Amino acid sequence: MYNDNPTLDFLNKNKPLDESRQGEVLEQTEQLSEQLNGKYFYIESYGCQMNFSDSEIVASILSKEGYSLTKDYKQAHVIFMNTCSIRENAEDRVRNRLKDFGHIKKENPGALIGVLGCMAERLKSKLLEQEHLVDIVCGPDAYRALPELLAEAEGGQKAVNVLLSREETYADISPVRLDNNGVTAFISIMRGCDNMCSFCVVPFTRGRERSRNAHTIVQEAKDLFEKGYREVTLLGQNVDSYKWKNEGEEVVVNFAKLLEMVALVNPDLRVRFSTSHPKDMLDDVLHTMAKYENICNYIHLPVQSGNSRVLKLMNRTYDRKWYIDRVDAINRIIPDCAISTDVITGFCSETEEEHHDTISMMEYVKYDLAYMFFYSERPGTLAARKYEDDIDLATKKRRLQEVIKIQMQHSLESNQKDIGKTVKVLVEKVSKRSEDDHCGRNDQNKMVVFPKGNTKPGDYVMVKITDCSAATLKGHLV
Repeated sequence: MYNDNPTLDFLNKNKPLDESRQGEVLEQTEQLSEQLNGKYFYIESYGCQMNFSDSEIVASILSKEGYSLTKDYKQAHVIFMNTCSIRENAEDRVRNRLKDFGHIKKENPGALIGVLGCMAERLKSKLLEQEHLVDIVCGPDAYRALPELLAEAEGGQKAVNVLLSREETYADISPVRLDNNGVTAFISIMRGCDNMCSFCVVPFTRGRERSRNAHTIVQEAKDLFEKGYREVTLLGQNVDSYKWKNEGEEVVVNFAKLLEMVALVNPDLRVRFSTSHPKDMLDDVLHTMAKYENICNYIHLPVQSGNSRVLKLMNRTYDRKWYIDRVDAINRIIPDCAISTDVITGFCSETEEEHHDTISMMEYVKYDLAYMFFYSERPGTLAARKYEDDIDLATKKRRLQEVIKIQMQHSLESNQKDIGKTVKVLVEKVSKRSEDDHCGRNDQNKMVVFPKGNTKPGDYVMVKITDCSAATLKGHLV
């Protein structure tokens, strides 16, 4: 699949969340704001799951300040865009969207527009200089300062805070859930990244890696389950490097232990996670997954390239052999585990032979799903400073199309293998294609569509698969 699934690597997500998931008017907002001051905020999220999770933190902070969430940006006193800087296209989308908001200032001169997230941190004051509509610029570690920034902007001053932190995890903030299906939710377990992949801006826009208190993570999972949620996704730039130790205690909680702690909240609470780094995906995590039925058998394991030389240039700190060893371990310990990946074509100096190494890796693994992009140089990254972006655009796109073609074939073959099987599905929502159908994901993160009958979101149901496409399984209740 080509960038069309909400479960992903943080590297590669650059489209805004579906409109049906943006700006929902939430009962939680009203509950948090007992005495509203009559002001409304609107927020759009672009990019990765972490950005969406951050928007929920922002919503919580603003709700406690008396702001109410609206789905209509025209009635908002402040409009926020939570942005992504991973690819140039992502930033272009934000700039174009800012133009859409231009008339708001004419109709309501008091309205404020804020840019949050990675693009805010990367461009800082340039946003205020180049985008005259922008009143507030706030980086990923500065959301607690939003009330002060709003007050400053309301006073007629441009407000900026993009300071990065070595401690901030927002562990004490209970997020307002913007995706109000009441079934699935994200839990951020860590922030930042130490990997320094040469193509990636995340270490520069989100700062150094730090892990959140394990007990607050477990408590958040418990609270979600008590509210009726039946699936959580543990989020981090590199979840397998999670490590937390309580002051005064000797026991270190690593990701395998954390995964177990969350799985033990309740057997009816499904647990997913994203994203894994191949260098840190060790067998202890795999054995924990195999031990607990409610930990979903799905791993997103970004390969980026199938060639060891290119991987070294990317500073991925593993080679082709190591990656294959990790795939073999997954298949050995969790035989029915689905694997997805990320692929970048046309990285600096990549030869045709090295491109075919990526294709041969895809043939070896036969990924169930992949997110595929051609290389886009990002200012400030190690690759931009050290290597020449010397693969022409036509070659990058041609290689990308070859990768997409083979992945579509593998995705279809993977789904075809499920025809005739009966799978357990967590009902999430009404299908977009038909009001008579429900949809939800199975253990392997595959979307399943079926006649809804008497089912409702949050139910676990058994569905016999009768048909499929490369993206979706179809079946009926049994």
